[in-house]
Amino acid sequence: MAVALSRGLRWGQRALAWVPVLLITAVVLWSYYAYVCELCLVTLTNPVERVAYLAVFHVIFVLFVWTYWKSIFTLPMQPDKKFHISYTDKERYENEERPEVQRQILAEIARKLPVYTRTGNGAVRFCDRCQLIKPDRCHHCSVCAICVLKMDHHCPWVNNCIGFSNYKFFLLFLAYSLLYCLYIAATVFKYFIKYWTGELTNGRSKFHVLFLLFVAVMFFVSLMFLFGYHCWLISRNRSTLEAFSAPVFQNGPDKNGFNLGFVKNLQQVFGEEKKLWLLPIVSSQGDGHSFPMRTLCEARNPLLANEEQWDDDGLDEESQGSNEASSLAIEMET
Repeated sequence: MAVALSRGLRWGQRALAWVPVLLITAVVLWSYYAYVCELCLVTLTNPVERVAYLAVFHVIFVLFVWTYWKSIFTLPMQPDKKFHISYTDKERYENEERPEVQRQILAEIARKLPVYTRTGNGAVRFCDRCQLIKPDRCHHCSVCAICVLKMDHHCPWVNNCIGFSNYKFFLLFLAYSLLYCLYIAATVFKYFIKYWTGELTNGRSKFHVLFLLFVAVMFFVSLMFLFGYHCWLISRNRSTLEAFSAPVFQNGPDKNGFNLGFVKNLQQVFGEEKKLWLLPIVSSQGDGHSFPMRTLCEARNPLLANEEQWDDDGLDEESQGSNEASSLAIEMET
């Protein structure tokens, strides 16, 4: 009984998660009907103006819907198998009761991986739910119940995690949404005034045209702030999570740790081929597991703790091992 109830609740939560998506879809379908049918086919009398309005509208509409679809249905990327703890290491870790030995096990695994960030207290970034060492900029999403590469946030309006695999699509979706709303508002405004002053009197079309302008302006203002914020994040090469909590490197937290300069930051998201920037086609640089960093000292793996580094600090090999063990703690994600 309890199992069935739990499953029912999970399915209920999954169904409710699609409500915002269905709401946006309903608004988009209505806006298409209101613009094409009520404005262009009923209100407009000039055939040249009608064709021009419809042609530009449909180009923007296709790009808008395409990017929205890609944001929804592009699955977030998860870490490769090499970041997962092997069955043997998992048994060693779970059977070991001494915390210091558990730390050594995780440190030993992390030595083999290209990880350069850690938690605020110097911990190995370990996810106990997914049983893996988290790559740089990877976080666990409690909604999707998976670790997502370069996770930005979980967006309820697309019912998906925004991360490395679909961040470009999400940005293009915001951009074309703005353009869609702006175009509707700009072309509807003249007829809005005519309906408002009584120059045009078609009752049914009047309602759709008036309401269409209000909705377009409302969404445009909301999206303008969101899109502007993400443009600022791109210029600094930060995710939404990193904007609130700076990534921690060997020398401590650094909010600009991945900032390579405006042009390179832009290329990291959109790629080097400018002809693909405005299309919802995969062109982002890298594989989502590792990212170039701002300085060479931050690019050194803090978990390796090689002898040459500690010798420069005047420490012998034994004190190196002691310091490494004391600087690492296990992050247990909840």
